[in-house]
Amino acid sequence: MPDEALDLSRLRPVLPSPLQPVEDECFARHGVTLLLKRDDLIHPDLPGNKWRKLAPNLRAAAGRTVLTFGGAYSNHLRATAAAGRLLGFPTVGVVRGDELARRPLNPSLARCAADGMRLHFVDRATYRAKTSPDVLEGLLGLFGECAVIPEGGSNALAAQGCTELGRELRGRGGTIAVACGTGGTLAGLAAGLGPGQRALGVPVLRGGFLDAAVRGLQREAFGGPAGRWSLDERFHFGGYARTPPELHAFADAFEERHGLPVERLYVAKLLYALTVLAGEGAFAPGSTVTAVVTGRP
Repeated sequence: MPDEALDLSRLRPVLPSPLQPVEDECFARHGVTLLLKRDDLIHPDLPGNKWRKLAPNLRAAAGRTVLTFGGAYSNHLRATAAAGRLLGFPTVGVVRGDELARRPLNPSLARCAADGMRLHFVDRATYRAKTSPDVLEGLLGLFGECAVIPEGGSNALAAQGCTELGRELRGRGGTIAVACGTGGTLAGLAAGLGPGQRALGVPVLRGGFLDAAVRGLQREAFGGPAGRWSLDERFHFGGYARTPPELHAFADAFEERHGLPVERLYVAKLLYALTVLAGEGAFAPGSTVTAVVTGRP
């Protein structure tokens, strides 16, 4: 594979991503300033934390086939497939749910396939065991030598890549908030922030597993705890991909006020959480809160 294919800079990412002030009455009435860190503008095919987490993993893969994991609507699978198309390396997506192999591909998986990703469907029990040596050995037996990236792209390299997000925000507000799926972005964000800043994670899945996941990622990436961070588990709205009418109404109103399309699975839950927290007095009058916009609709 030609060396230039590994040069991610030729994709012209927008870095540092823009920091946008937002005049929003839901925050202003409590004396709080809201900023949006527009990571969704980094790259049209690898937006937000997908760029930050994938870039170091792709450099480490050095052009080998990349094998990774995701559900039927995984943003991570779509971003990995797009990276393979743009940079010219093969990709394999291990998809949760073997019943999907007998159905027409949904738009998300169809996009992955169109970008050249080989889709491999497994039953849910196998998927749950995807990190076990037996399952990994079986996959590598099928697809040959591959660089394996975990579900959501969250590993030590991803956390290290996300420290740059924290560095870009040093001195730009006391609380930096991000929606969390697998914890890699929060782990790196917290490590990159400056003194007096803290990272707040808003999980979009139920289960209470992220505290341990973030701690584990920080041990792997940095040798131990790094930076100040916390989680607020109240705003998953029932779990991943659960977007009840209340959430849609909130996102619609935010879009109408600011002309900003709001991604529903992660960003809407983050902005909703920050609005509630501002009303609860979680942020001191005169303080600044920054919301990381990790993706687009």
